[in-house]
Amino acid sequence: MPTQILAPDGTVPDGYQAPLGRADLLSAYRSMLLSRRVDERAFNLQRQGRLGVFSPVNGQEASVIGSAFALDPTRDWVVPQYRELPAMLHHGYSLERFLLYCMGNPEGNRMPDGVNLLPIQISLATQLPHAVGLAWGLRHQGRDGVVCVYFGDGASSEGDFHEACNLAGVQRAPVIFLLQNNRWAISTPVSKQTAGSFAPRAAGYGFPGELVDGNDFFAVYEATARAVTRARTGEGPTLIESRTYRMGPHNTADDPTRYVDPAELEVHRALDPVVRLRGFLLDADLLSDELEQRMRAEIEEELAAAVAAAEARGAGRSEQIFDHVYADPPLRFLDQRRALTDEEQ
Repeated sequence: MPTQILAPDGTVPDGYQAPLGRADLLSAYRSMLLSRRVDERAFNLQRQGRLGVFSPVNGQEASVIGSAFALDPTRDWVVPQYRELPAMLHHGYSLERFLLYCMGNPEGNRMPDGVNLLPIQISLATQLPHAVGLAWGLRHQGRDGVVCVYFGDGASSEGDFHEACNLAGVQRAPVIFLLQNNRWAISTPVSKQTAGSFAPRAAGYGFPGELVDGNDFFAVYEATARAVTRARTGEGPTLIESRTYRMGPHNTADDPTRYVDPAELEVHRALDPVVRLRGFLLDADLLSDELEQRMRAEIEEELAAAVAAAEARGAGRSEQIFDHVYADPPLRFLDQRRALTDEEQ
């Protein structure tokens, strides 16, 4: 069974001490509210033709944010797939850049200097070997940074997953494989692609695996914190299976009503990670209705400003695909760029 600390009703075991202080807990909860609101707004913008395809985080907020808060943005790295926006924002990415990315502007997926993030990756599992190489490189440089790479249950069926785990195990790379098991590989249920849990696979590569309730902020945070400690002290990788549920579509091009049982969806709605953490904060007198309303108002202002700033910059130009590719471009590359420019004039 998955490790669980925070029950669906927001209660914790007697004597449990939260691993974070009030400011961090409220920041984590605000990140959840922001993520949920970005999902709603981005869907509306996509339907209006103002954004491209977008993958919501809805239902996976504790999995993403709980793990992100166990990392140190000044020295650790996040390697996302495409459903980890809250972790990226916590690590220094901006909403404006994310919206630019969704508009097709290449600048949106170009990380600013000093932000320890790799770009969003759409091709399943290809970011996993990159993450292991990055972690291995940090160790060779004598740095104590840890790499947390996110991927889904569907990506675990790709060869890149096995190759990355094997290399990480052999080299004892300081990497955390954060597998978000949201029960769906687009429309394929996990029961039709994998027998058993994912966490035990780690043993075959020589490192530990943990199975946690991915809707439990505390369980995810503590498992990731343990993995960070292992990696930072030279003990190597960890695989964390965060068992959660995708409460919305795979992306804005998907229709989950064609394959998701409504009764099953309602069962998982009752386990909503945002409601769960809110219940804990209210019971602990760390959150009030007034404070939450202020948070929501600030989020609306932040989101409106990001949309306005991104739309002012626009969707970008086709020749931008040639930017930041070569320090010293070869002749054929310059010819291709010139041909595209001439064609569009």
